[in-house]
Amino acid sequence: MGSSSFNALYISCFARSYVRKCSSLIWSLPVENQQIQEIMTKAEIANEIAKTTGIDKAAVVTVIEQLMTVVKDSLAHGENVYLRGFGSFVVKQRAEKTARNISKNTTIVIPAHNIPAFKPANCFKEEVAK
Repeated sequence: MGSSSFNALYISCFARSYVRKCSSLIWSLPVENQQIQEIMTKAEIANEIAKTTGIDKAAVVTVIEQLMTVVKDSLAHGENVYLRGFGSFVVKQRAEKTARNISKNTTIVIPAHNIPAFKPANCFKEEVAK
């Protein structure tokens, strides 16, 4: 399959805010055998919220940062976060598995571990699919 046959939604909201590219929403949508990528950064999200609500941008950035901190802390403590109409941030457990190091031709045991995951709400999936 070619790369133009994929529709992917990448959400990367758990990185620290030290770098501008952190917490960006990236959509890759195939259009007539071309890939169009639109990137919306955390700063652009804050600008949009401040513009539409009339709230000071600094306050909006503080709220966004605190939301991300609360979500990260909750997931780190094994608690899921449910946002009605948006989706769920959940902790998934990966089982222990064996893998191969091809260059050294050895077997590696990868221990069981938890990973963060996002499951979009049905109304969110339907809106993106349009």
